[in-house]
Amino acid sequence: MEKLKLFGRRIKELRKSKKLTQEQLSEILGLYQKQIGNIETGSYFTTMPNLEKLAEIFEVEIKDLFDFEHQKSKQEITDDINNLLNIASDEQLKLIYRLIRSVLK
Repeated sequence: MEKLKLFGRRIKELRKSKKLTQEQLSEILGLYQKQIGNIETGSYFTTMPNLEKLAEIFEVEIKDLFDFEHQKSKQEITDDINNLLNIASDEQLKLIYRLIRSVLK
């Protein structure tokens, strides 16, 4: 998935976790509500000062605004898992197999 879209989904996720509407967030940031919508859909990025304000509002570090590993698609996750399995030792594979079986039971 495109990085801007992932960033936008992360901002939306953080906004909702603070129970803020787009309108409320736009007022705090001094932006138009449409700009927040554009950020959240990935059609617009923002400035460094706004990144700093967003981090402050959401009570996270700026780097945490870019933490969207959990938003990968099923195919991306499957590819990542396969890549990790290809470099795992035999013992690690056995452990991984047991873990997966226990989770999926």
